[in-house]
Amino acid sequence: MIVETVGALAIGLGVAWLALRRLPHRLPDPRLVGPTGAAGGLLGAFVTHTALGGAQPLAVLGGALVLAATLLSLLVRPAGRRPAARPARPARPA
Repeated sequence: MIVETVGALAIGLGVAWLALRRLPHRLPDPRLVGPTGAAGGLLGAFVTHTALGGAQPLAVLGGALVLAATLLSLLVRPAGRRPAARPARPARPA
């Protein structure tokens, strides 16, 4: 189980690193991408391990890969659009 945990963490960080290398202009701050990938890997391994009973470590690592990639895909911004500048709020009257 320790090997699965370390493997899932490595997979999550690897997917995050790969996403930062391939899509740096479409992802937010790397300080958010790394932990998201790691958390996705650990959560995917936990869910898969719970569902399968832990008898299949390669399937557990596959679940870690799938969930890490899924969570990171939620961080990707649309291409070609920059965030619109927010207008300044008017001051409240006293």
